[in-house]
Amino acid sequence: PPQATAMKACQEVFGKETPMVAIFDTSFHQTMPPKAYMFGIPYEYYEKYSIRRYGFHGTSHRFVSGRYGQLHGSIEGTKIITCHLGNGSSIAAIKDGRVVDTSMGFTPLDGFIMGTRSGGIDPSVVTYIMNKEGLTPDQMSDLMNKKSGFLGLSGVSSDCRDLWAAAKEGNERAKLTLEIVSYQIKKFIGSYAAAMGGVDAVIFTGGIGENDGAMRALVCEDMEFLGMDLDSERNKVQGEAKISTDSSKVEIWVIPTNEELLIARDTM
Repeated sequence: PPQATAMKACQEVFGKETPMVAIFDTSFHQTMPPKAYMFGIPYEYYEKYSIRRYGFHGTSHRFVSGRYGQLHGSIEGTKIITCHLGNGSSIAAIKDGRVVDTSMGFTPLDGFIMGTRSGGIDPSVVTYIMNKEGLTPDQMSDLMNKKSGFLGLSGVSSDCRDLWAAAKEGNERAKLTLEIVSYQIKKFIGSYAAAMGGVDAVIFTGGIGENDGAMRALVCEDMEFLGMDLDSERNKVQGEAKISTDSSKVEIWVIPTNEELLIARDTM
């Protein structure tokens, strides 16, 4: 709806004869097989309401995986895990340039904790809180989307930079929040490596992924069993760089995303 409103406003300014182009952030994830996108609810709701995993940040995941392919000559034959980490975050498993699975679901609420979003939780928690607090569906949606995640857990901020500052000052809830998000990202990386039968590269992107070396270090800590060996010196960089050691079996990269450029290319 917000995008449709913007398009109508543009039509009023530029005229209806001006071409309008919509780029869907879900489109890159359409290669997921049914075993990855179906939910364990009665099948009739998939047929009636199209309830399934759609995934988001597709433009970003497509850009950085495509950039990795450029750096290596081809995307074919590769198994990549792309981590788009920001105020909203998602992870995708990409095999041969096609998405196998992704962390966001029917909406951008699923996956792991984000700035103000809860990420995936036991569905019974939703009905339990609603009954205890007397909340409407819209109020519960607002709680999970705008009052949870970093903000709700830490009580400090939805901004990861503020959490690091608070943690350094001894704030235990801020420290716990950082531990939770890095732990959840680790689990997604491990599960997606299993889903693809291995992994060649893990890519960090997005505001946190590109700029927060401390978070990258937390995620990569104790991941040598998977073949991931982070180079602490290389990890200090910002901008495009390989940050794994030369002996690492799995390459670790920071690749800045450029969704605007990809949208412009698609439009052209």
